[in-house]
Amino acid sequence: MNDRSRSVSALEVRGLDVYYGHSHALQGVDLRLDSGVFSLVGRNGMGKTTLCKAIMGLLRPSGGSVRLRGNDITGLNPARIARLGVGYVPQGRRLWRSLSVDEHLRLAAGLRRGAWTVDRVYETFPRLAERRNNGGGQLSGGEQQMLAISRALLTNPQLLIMDEPTEGLAPVIVAQVEEMLIRLGQDGDMAVLVIEQNIGVATAISPRVAIMVNGRINRIIDSARLAADRELQQRLLGVGQHAGDETDLGTEQVRDEPVARAAVPAAPRSAPVKVYVSNPVPPTRWSQPAPIALIEAKARTLSTSVPRLDDAARPSRERIAPVASGPPAVIVVGTLDTKGDELRFIRDIIAGHGLRTRLVDVSTSGRHTGCDVSAQEVALNHPRGGSAVFGPDRGVSVAAMAEAFARWLRRQDNVVGIISAGGSGGTSLVAPGMRELAVGVPKLIISSVASGDVGGYVGPADIAMMYSVTDVQGLNSISRAVLSNGANALAGMVSARQRQSAAVERVTQQRPAIGITMFGVTTPAVQKITAALRDDYECLVFHATGVGGRSMEKLVDSGMLAGVVDLTTTEVCDLLMGGVFPATEDRFGAIIRSRVPYVGSVGALDMVNFGAPDTIPERYRGRKFHVHNPQVTLMRTTAAENAQMGRWIGERLNRMDGPVRFFLPEKGVSALDAPGQPFFDREADEALFRSLEQTMRQTSNRRLIRLPHHINDNEFVATIVGAIRPMLGRLPARRRQAR
Repeated sequence: MNDRSRSVSALEVRGLDVYYGHSHALQGVDLRLDSGVFSLVGRNGMGKTTLCKAIMGLLRPSGGSVRLRGNDITGLNPARIARLGVGYVPQGRRLWRSLSVDEHLRLAAGLRRGAWTVDRVYETFPRLAERRNNGGGQLSGGEQQMLAISRALLTNPQLLIMDEPTEGLAPVIVAQVEEMLIRLGQDGDMAVLVIEQNIGVATAISPRVAIMVNGRINRIIDSARLAADRELQQRLLGVGQHAGDETDLGTEQVRDEPVARAAVPAAPRSAPVKVYVSNPVPPTRWSQPAPIALIEAKARTLSTSVPRLDDAARPSRERIAPVASGPPAVIVVGTLDTKGDELRFIRDIIAGHGLRTRLVDVSTSGRHTGCDVSAQEVALNHPRGGSAVFGPDRGVSVAAMAEAFARWLRRQDNVVGIISAGGSGGTSLVAPGMRELAVGVPKLIISSVASGDVGGYVGPADIAMMYSVTDVQGLNSISRAVLSNGANALAGMVSARQRQSAAVERVTQQRPAIGITMFGVTTPAVQKITAALRDDYECLVFHATGVGGRSMEKLVDSGMLAGVVDLTTTEVCDLLMGGVFPATEDRFGAIIRSRVPYVGSVGALDMVNFGAPDTIPERYRGRKFHVHNPQVTLMRTTAAENAQMGRWIGERLNRMDGPVRFFLPEKGVSALDAPGQPFFDREADEALFRSLEQTMRQTSNRRLIRLPHHINDNEFVATIVGAIRPMLGRLPARRRQAR
């Protein structure tokens, strides 16, 4: 590329208008991309894919222009636009099932000469090299996306357009795609326009992000600000709002004023519901499973009953009532259309131990397989029915089936263990459902991704993962050994747990368990609390490193904790400020849903956790830091940040209907926040306390209490212990068991 071409914008869109009939899909879109990676985000139906198609010539604009390196390409046919240097990775991959990986790549190579060759693709994506002889339909979702991206790269484009590149992918694969996009931006060989709904990916790969609302570019905003401004994310990108909420926001670079939002009427409680029957036609011994279209067509519509007076006070998270599922059983689950031999091999070994099994299919191909629970039956558990699962876009289908399986599994009341085997796609299908099961129920995934970072699959659950060594693609000497070990291991866990449960039934009741959150800087207080309570209660301590809080709340949701001493809420810091140990948006959600007795405090809210000093985001340069060790750097929170955290926590405390006591230590919230210590800042602490007091609505059951002590002082600990004991004393001292 010559110097003149580099000085001209890679892409310049001016006043672009596109209509679908009388519907004005794109309304005067203006967009400019000079170089590097640029993200465009927006809710469904905002016009993002329409913009991609208009740039590629798949849709003819009714007005405006599109320029590539200064050359007008408006209205040209797609083949000519591709030859001029525009690569396109469409939503849904659009691969040929009959062509192998290598045939896909050879077909795309040679359109334009450049740095990208088939050999370079195989070096960049070793997984494709391993699968070069496999057909497009035999690849997992992540592998299909790698192939779709590689096919576009082989055209050596000046501009690469990627429409929803991470849609429907497992978290581990999303991270790989994100890393690849960052490298493309750093190479500088091409400009990349990425259409995304994943805010984390969009803000990580691009320094600035454009937000599309109702067919227009509403604003272009700094990525760091969008990542940190959750109110703005909800306002412009929030789930559950109507497409017409933001019609008059205007187009500007950054705007801070609040935006009026149209009221969204609540759905009537008496709305009709559908009842599905998996066999709408009486079956015979020769019958095949009923097609999904027939099941949908035969569904009966019923009206719901009159709403109860306490409906408004119900937990926001949906609870699905269990159904009678028969005697206890081990679930063997996976994509039977591609992993049938392996899953049946596992089932037979487990059945050989005398355990009842249920073989569950979660395939998205729509093909019928011999099993106990068909994919069609599982798919009917999706909120939009089976039609939402079986579609042309494999990524969308995988995500929908994962949700349907999780809902199906929550309805089962007889699961004593669960096991699966597969690749990244199969693992991402079953892992969300496994995370729904109570802690203690044996869970095992045999997977080709188990040797890498499995945090995205395991989350806060007690899922065991076993590396498959070879791909889960047929039975051979290696796969038989690994699958056999996994099946026998799960059978052993289930059998041992059943024997243990039978023995426990004959002994006296156990002590009630309570969860306690701890960080290094609150360890003295937690040690004193556990010493004071351990004779009467089983104290379970959770390290507040992001997954610790999630694990504790997982046990709360499972009914295994009688109370919570949430002394260390520091994960909220990392959530709101971008640290490395963040909570999720559902932090405190289990307490809200279960109404379990709750004693909380502001432990370690004076710090945000980062890695080594050179990993700290640029926006935080010049702040007050403390190097805990070479790999952990702590940043002191400011008064403004503390006020933000106080509001965030206070709003969630207001939703707790159980007994709540929340304590504020006026002399410091951590070991580093004390006189003579590096994070001592009375003004910042006071901003946190005032914000909580202004936000939290106190009642006789929900109290916010200041104490003139440091969080690690004996007096503060004594108050905590004195508060939790009466709350737990009102509960029956019964043993909590996983179902």
